[in-house]
Amino acid sequence: MNIVVCLKQVPDTTAVKIDPKTGTLIRDGVPSIINPEDKHALEAALNIKDTVGGKVTVISMGPLQAQGALRETLCMGADEAILITDRAFAGADTLATSKTLAGALRKLDYDIVFAGRQAIDGDTAQVGPEIAEHLDIPQVTYVQDVKLEEDGILINRALEDGYELIKVKTPVLLTAIKELNEPRYMNVKYIFEKAEKEVQLWTANDIDVDKEELGLKGSPTKVKKTMTKETKGAGEVINESPTEAVKYVLGKLKEKHYI
Repeated sequence: MNIVVCLKQVPDTTAVKIDPKTGTLIRDGVPSIINPEDKHALEAALNIKDTVGGKVTVISMGPLQAQGALRETLCMGADEAILITDRAFAGADTLATSKTLAGALRKLDYDIVFAGRQAIDGDTAQVGPEIAEHLDIPQVTYVQDVKLEEDGILINRALEDGYELIKVKTPVLLTAIKELNEPRYMNVKYIFEKAEKEVQLWTANDIDVDKEELGLKGSPTKVKKTMTKETKGAGEVINESPTEAVKYVLGKLKEKHYI
């Protein structure tokens, strides 16, 4: 079983600030982490490897500093790590990013491609499904359970009001949510085994994509404005009887045209 995990290194959003003048993210001094839902995707891949054997390869598109995140995946049990890095990728939106990752996947053998549902620095949930479309393979999103069976893979897919059971065959792309599992920690055994293992570096020349479709050139999305979420004001305490308090609240709701 060959499994590829698409992973992204992201800024820790609990420490991110926005420049009030430019409206852009201030990344200086902000620690980088593996995108949380991508860790659940990696754990699912490692679980399958532990159960039936196989190979887990992790790929990521980003700057050279993303090697740190990929080394962490090796220490968790991944077999190979590939960083796709090139100035040609700068400014990529979800479409250009998905084309880049799909181009890399065409160079690899895979039965299952795992990805996190979405990245915390974008929240679009678009890259995984777009990769599947570029590769012309089936996809299942919002995966909260995976079971290997003799005639395929049984997927439990989360819905807003329940769940959906889907039987799929490989090759397939699956996007993971946090309910899927609990990611493991780095393993001392792998830390020593993989200490000298190189993260492979691929450039735009190593993937099967027209360079006009990469980076800013291949990105139709334009960000008009970025802003911080407004801070909620302090609540108001009503020291009245329940009946009078209800009347007061109803009056406020009518005043603001909520009712």
